[in-house]
Amino acid sequence: MSAPPRPTSSSSPHPLHALTKAVARFDTAIDTRVDRLRGHPHLDRLMYAASELGDFSLIWHLTSATRALAPDRRLVHAVRVSAVLGVESALVNGPVKSVFRRHRPAWEQERPHKLRRPRTSSFPSGHASAAMTAAGLLAQNDPLWPLYYAIGAVVASSRVYVKIHHPSDVVAGALVGVVLAQAARKVWPFPAVTPPGTPGSPSRG
Repeated sequence: MSAPPRPTSSSSPHPLHALTKAVARFDTAIDTRVDRLRGHPHLDRLMYAASELGDFSLIWHLTSATRALAPDRRLVHAVRVSAVLGVESALVNGPVKSVFRRHRPAWEQERPHKLRRPRTSSFPSGHASAAMTAAGLLAQNDPLWPLYYAIGAVVASSRVYVKIHHPSDVVAGALVGVVLAQAARKVWPFPAVTPPGTPGSPSRG
């Protein structure tokens, strides 16, 4: 009796191909839902402003610099956030994106507000990775930690809303940011500050 025929490649799709199709379905499903929200003037302004403020991590540098003025903070806290964000940007926008080189959504489409056109590839989202990295550091030992994550979520999701990133880019970027924030916490522990007025407390600077 002859051996049964081996399954052909068409009957057993490559795992990478199956993953690609699953990601495409996810992106389409999320973008379809977001499309129902697009076109609302107030939401448009919020999301486009968040996307612009996320460029070069501007919103996070401003937030950390403002927070450093608080009585229980010092300049070293802002320096820590900015330095880690510099590493995040160099890593994500350099070697990580160069590996995937994913195309962004079509740029030539109608938008209610102007946007800076990105020059890097799409995967993962640098705005999302920076948002979660910064939120993870800013939230440490801070009662306002839900606010930082809420801002991060708005900045990250705005990239899908303004049609500059695919939803899976944002999810991947957020995961990268969470991992980088945890790593940074271990490598560069939160600088302790002695409350003002305590004998031997260092001067602010």
